[in-house]
Amino acid sequence: MNDYQKEQLETLRMVRQHLASVSETGREKLRAMISPYLGFRSEVADFSAAHFGETCTRNCYESKLSACCSKDGIITFFADVAVNVLMSGADALDTLEDVLQKPNTGFKCVYLGETGCLWQVKPIVCEMFLCDAAMRRASEADPACEAEWKALETRKKGFAWPDRPVVFDALERFFMDAGYRSPLMYLHNSPGLLRVKQKSMEKGTYTHEG
Repeated sequence: MNDYQKEQLETLRMVRQHLASVSETGREKLRAMISPYLGFRSEVADFSAAHFGETCTRNCYESKLSACCSKDGIITFFADVAVNVLMSGADALDTLEDVLQKPNTGFKCVYLGETGCLWQVKPIVCEMFLCDAAMRRASEADPACEAEWKALETRKKGFAWPDRPVVFDALERFFMDAGYRSPLMYLHNSPGLLRVKQKSMEKGTYTHEG
């Protein structure tokens, strides 16, 4: 188990441990909080399947040339882990714990199984990863595709970019208030993202609107 896997495993176990202590009512409140985000993710998944699914599967996954899934590990936010735990059953989460404890000697991401990603709700970085070649092919078939994708990328910021109160920040805070800390809490650890938040507060633009 390398350092990446250890960090991922510790965070996964932390999230599972805390959520197991939260009442069902509390978990339902969390699911309600992430509901708009899940709706957005569903739109992104449908759009990607319609415009990029066949191209990405054939040219990247099956060829083993993917610039994303061929990495040893991918960037995950703490909120990615929390959302996935909230939306996954125990067996699926046990599977993630198992793979994280095994040496990853293959060409692929540790989370990539025989039938695809092992996450129920994959990390946002993976969901929104798109190479230039795939976009060119999709735009040739549908000229409006690129503009629609850029609109989705803009909407993503409304969940993960801390120039306003966002759900990724709120999920980190929920666990921090209970005494938990993780290096994956980038919205509270990353100097760059903290500067974004601070500048927005100074400008008075850190609001729920926008």
